Amino acid sequence: AHAVKLEGGLEIIDSIKKIVGAGIPVMGHLGLTPQSIYQFGSYQVRAKEQKEADKLKSDVLLLQEAGCFSLVVEKIPAELAKEITATSAIPVIGIGAGAACDGQVLVVHDMLGLTNDFHPKFVRKYLNLKELMGNAVKRYLDDVKSSQFPNEMEGY
Repeated sequence: AHAVKLEGGLEIIDSIKKIVGAGIPVMGHLGLTPQSIYQFGSYQVRAKEQKEADKLKSDVLLLQEAGCFSLVVEKIPAELAKEITATSAIPVIGIGAGAACDGQVLVVHDMLGLTNDFHPKFVRKYLNLKELMGNAVKRYLDDVKSSQFPNEMEGY
């Protein structure tokens, strides 16, 4: 790995400072933080209320000052992400945070359609890999059961 990504702001700022101080690049992550989902209790959009939005903006400044080289903002209102991106001294990468961020990220499993039961509004599927993989596995099983695999050319 070339860096670590840590979720949270004020509550982990001392850890970030120590890690950055040790020469390890840190990317911050605010908004919906999936590794902390049990604290939130749901996958709802974060920072819709002013109090949480203000904390998020404050945390952005803390992460910058602590030495984070960039920041992920996840599942926050697009207008808030736009404001953070415009005022941030570090690149802001969005996931479900609108188009105004400096960059975008999607989980590759979601983008490639590896699952069909997970449909966040912000995910655009570019492939139905679950269907393609399912078809390939079925063909493999059929070939094994009918003794068509392996054939003479596929053995030693």
